[in-house]
Order: sequence, then C-alpha cells, then structure tokens
Amino acid sequence: MSLHACFPRRLAVAFSIALELAGTACSNHYSNGYEGYVEGKYVYVASPQAGRLDELSVSRGQSVEIGGPLFSLERDPEAAVALQAEQLLRADVARLQDMRTGKRPPEVDTVRAQLAQAEAEQQKAIDLLKSYEQQYAAGGLAETDLIVARAAVESNTAVVRQFQYSIAVAELPGRSEQISAQSQIVEADRAALRQAQWKLQQKQVSAPRNGLVFDTLYRQGEYVNAGSPVVQILPPENIEVRFFVSQALVGGLTVGQPVAVHCDGCGAPVPARITFISNQVEYTPPVIYSNENRSKLVMMIIAKPSVERAASLHPGQPLEVTLR
Repeated sequence: MSLHACFPRRLAVAFSIALELAGTACSNHYSNGYEGYVEGKYVYVASPQAGRLDELSVSRGQSVEIGGPLFSLERDPEAAVALQAEQLLRADVARLQDMRTGKRPPEVDTVRAQLAQAEAEQQKAIDLLKSYEQQYAAGGLAETDLIVARAAVESNTAVVRQFQYSIAVAELPGRSEQISAQSQIVEADRAALRQAQWKLQQKQVSAPRNGLVFDTLYRQGEYVNAGSPVVQILPPENIEVRFFVSQALVGGLTVGQPVAVHCDGCGAPVPARITFISNQVEYTPPVIYSNENRSKLVMMIIAKPSVERAASLHPGQPLEVTLR
C-alpha cells in the first residue's frame, strides 16, 4: 500500500483518538456516579387577611429564623373592631356583676331613707289616731274624723311595708335565668374579642421556619389579597437531591441508604440519605420492553442531604450522586 493511501487512514485514527480523549476529559470524573439535580420545597408565607403591605422586613437572599418579622399589613380596620369588641365585653361583664350583687349601696341607702320617713309618718298617724279616739269617747269629735285618722294609719303602714319590701328586693341578686342569659352574652363577647384579636395578629406575619428568603412577591404599598404569598422561604431541611438510576439497580437500593453528592464548587462530597424510591419509570420508549431497551429505563431516587451541608446546594443545580 502506498504512503498516500495510508495517510488518510492514519489521519482518521488520530482524529478518533482525539475525540475519545476529549470526551473523556469533558465527562464527569465519577465513573460510578448518577446524574441528578437539586430540588427545593419552598414555604410560601401569606396572611389570611387582606390589606395594604405597610412594611416588608426582609429582602431576597436574607436568612431568617423562626419568629423573625417578615411583613406587616395595614392594621387600622382590625384594631378598631378589636377595640369595639373589648369595650362591649367590659359593659356586659359589668352588667352581669350588677345582676349577681343586686343594687349598689347608694341605691339601697336611698330606699332606707324613704323607709325611715314613711315610719315617721306612720308613727305620727298612730299618735293622732289615739288622740282622736280619746276625744271621740268624750264626745268632743265627730265619727268621720275618727274614720279619716284610722285610714291614715293604714295608709302609712302600707307605705312602710312597701319600702321594706323594696329594700329586701334591692339586696337580692338577679333571677337565675337572667344571670344565665347574661353569662352567655359575656361568653359570646369573649369569643368575638378573641376572633378580632386573632385577625389583628394576622396582619403581622413572622417566619414559620428557619431558612433563606428565596424571593419577595410584593412591594411595599401594594394591596395584598387574603391568602396571597408575600415571602417565599426555602428551609434547609426542604432541600433534596433527585437523581436517576437504571431500573436494573433499583432493586438493590433501600430507603435510608447513604449516598454522596458531588457538585461543582461544593468541595468535599455532601452526605445524604435516600428517602424515596420511585415506583414509576421516568422514560418509557414506545416499544416493547426487550432486553435491548431495558437499559433506557431509569427510575427517580430522592435523597436528603444533611441540614448542615444543605445550604451549599441550590435548587436547579446539576450534580452527580455516588452510592455507598
């Protein structure tokens, strides 16, 4: 074979070797690894109340702790309702207390004074009647005057008895039925106050979890509908790794099995444990499952990294997982 005939063949071989070396250099260094990506389960924080966004206490990329302030909505309408409910409760509690204790001491003292005046009038009428009876027996008084004097005594005695009954009633508490009805009104007032205070508290929202503020969905001054998320938080324990293995390997994996996560810029491998093994094929060729096509079938596996290292992973980040 001539030199000219061998040269194209040698050139083709060298080109093939160069392509193979380039492919090897560009491929992942972990020959037994499986491709995957990072998935984040976000917490969307909202208020069950609507209103204008008066204050946004966090910004995108900021770390927050449980109980830390996130945002506040306008509070004036709910504050007015809570104040009204509180004043109504106070009035009904005072009315219930009045029913349980009877009339106030000054009111009872007034009736006692009226009783003393009536008793004085009664005694005057009795003394006058005795004088008239003596005059009538001596023949110096008409019978009609005696009748009038006796009627005056009976009248004053009735007035005295009336004030005595009034004092007894004033010192008694209200009837049990009235007290029971008023007690139920007070309980209803307390429930209304708790509801008004709860609605007021919902206008100030705190962080429900530790995590990273992934995004803020409203700007200060905008109107927020009830239930609309305002802040998007990513807790570190909500970060998971999703990777795919051949269906031939799924049977050998178990939940709780440790894996190592490799990614660009992560430094040392991130430890994780398998928490979910899918029972569905992620890719199904439109052909019968022959021995040649089984290699195309992969299953999704989910692993949870340790909370301490989860912050180094970011949703959407490509990675590779090796089994341990």
